[in-house]
Order: sequence, then C-alpha cells, then structure tokens
Amino acid sequence: MTIIRRFLTVAMAASLTCFAAAQDRKIKIATVDMQELFKQYYRTNDAQKQINVERARIQKDNNERMAKIRDIETSLGNLRKQLDDPAINDSKKQALFKDWQAQQQEGIALDRERREFLQRRNQMLNEKMLQRMKGILEEIRKLVEEQAKAEDFDYVFDKSGLSTSQVPFLLYTKDATDITAGLLKVLNKDAPADSLPSAADPAPEIPVPAPADGTPE
Repeated sequence: MTIIRRFLTVAMAASLTCFAAAQDRKIKIATVDMQELFKQYYRTNDAQKQINVERARIQKDNNERMAKIRDIETSLGNLRKQLDDPAINDSKKQALFKDWQAQQQEGIALDRERREFLQRRNQMLNEKMLQRMKGILEEIRKLVEEQAKAEDFDYVFDKSGLSTSQVPFLLYTKDATDITAGLLKVLNKDAPADSLPSAADPAPEIPVPAPADGTPE
C-alpha cells in the first residue's frame, strides 16, 4: 500500500531520531500491521464493494457504446462488399460510397467519445475512492495513536512499512507488543456481518488515476 508507506514514513523517521534521547528509562514499544488493519477493516471492504459496483456500471455503459460501434463496423463491411461488386453501376456506387464515408466518420466520432468517456469516468471514480481510502487510513492512524496513549507506549512502529528499496523499516524489535489484533477488534466491533471481509474476497486496492495518454478498451 503506497499510501500507507508514505503516511507513516515521516512519523517513523521522527521516532527514530528521538529514540536515542529516551534511553534513560524503560522504553515501551509496540508494533502494528497497518496493511492488515486496512485490509481487514470492514469499511475498507465496503468501499471496495462500492468501487466494484461503480466500475461494473462504467463497463456496462462502455459495452453498450462498443455495441453501437460494432454495428457500424458491420454495416461498413456490407457497404464495402457492395462497392466491390462490379455489377453495381457508378451512380449507385457513388451513393454507397457517400454512405460509407458518413458511417465511417460516425464510427470514428463514437469511438473517440467512448474513449474520452471511459477515461473521464475512471479518473473521477479513482479520485473519489482515493480520498475515501485516505480517510479510512486517517481513522486507523488516530485509533493507533489513542491506543498508544492509553497503554503508555513510547513508540508504535508499522511492521508492514517498507522503504523505497522495498526493505522493511522494522527488521527487529526486542520486547515489542503487537497491538494489531486488539485494534482490529475495535475497528470491527460494530461491523455488519455481511461487511466483514472473507478469504474469498480480493484484497482491497487503492485506486490509481487513469493514464493521461489514453484508456484501454
């Protein structure tokens, strides 16, 4: 989760800088798996279901647009066969060619409109869901902070955090308390039964902006 890593990198660096200054007393350290909390939180699962529904709606609209374009392609193919028929006189061929040109331009315009629609809708959906995921992460972060204060921990490290070289920030911690399970119970204490993620559910994904140079079909 790129956002999780960015979210905690600054706090991690600040904690490590101050760590040496607190060696005159017993340090209480806890660890937490932020990625696990994010993935197993029922609100994350609900958000993922909503984005799947909205993406399916976008795809349905795209398929309908594609069907119209394919109908035009079929019509163009039939017109091309007629144009290639030597039995058809020149006057008729000129009329068929004008029809072929008009339908070709219509097909090009519809396909351009479809691609623009798909890119625009996907970008809007990704931005909307990205903001929601950030809100969920902030909610989890605040809960971690409250738990740390309640249990008088000096430091709480995210054991799922990775550096830019994909190496875990936290390689070893002596006598650290893992508070992930307890926090997960708090997060999901009011969760509806159908909102809890199951093993069959795909891992939630934080949406990324659609590419600016085009959208795949």
